[in-house]
Amino acid sequence: MKKLHRDDLYMWSVFDETRNIDFNSILWVREAGNVVIDPLPLSEHDAAHLEELGGVSVVIVTNSDHLRDARALGARYRAQIMAPRKESQTFPVTCERWLGEGDEAVPGLKVVELHGSKTAGELALVLDGSTLITGDLIRCHQAGALCLLPDPKLSDRDEALASVARLAAMESIEAVIVGDGFGVFRRGHERLRDLLDAAR
Repeated sequence: MKKLHRDDLYMWSVFDETRNIDFNSILWVREAGNVVIDPLPLSEHDAAHLEELGGVSVVIVTNSDHLRDARALGARYRAQIMAPRKESQTFPVTCERWLGEGDEAVPGLKVVELHGSKTAGELALVLDGSTLITGDLIRCHQAGALCLLPDPKLSDRDEALASVARLAAMESIEAVIVGDGFGVFRRGHERLRDLLDAAR
């Protein structure tokens, strides 16, 4: 796995040839039990690395289209699976906890509920106030420039832009780690504002 901008954050990826971008999964290593977000299948190397880093206690799925390998990883480690509250009636996997606006998934990891994406109540996660982790709505297909999920996949573009505006108003956001594409590691709130300006 690749180490990110913090010593306790890692990423593993799978390249998607149809979109020419990486799909990403995030690991937050913490003493109270590691958290994995939107887990893809692991290579042997990454599976061994995950084991070395202490396995998994919590799996968070930002939206049902990012279920990926959550079921298998949760079963392997007997980890709690958490997912969007707005999808609780249709989510394809049994979850121990449903997350929504204002919740704290674990101490230090706060939930912002996004609207207008392709699934209801997609989760964005803010780690220690400074790192934003996104699923589908906000992505980065070209290094340094965040972008929005394409219009045909949005359920409501105005609501999607309102969700981005809420995130862009968080001046403490320094890094934005996306589920699809590149991350940005400096001045994240400014890149969110750029995204909002470009999309309006």
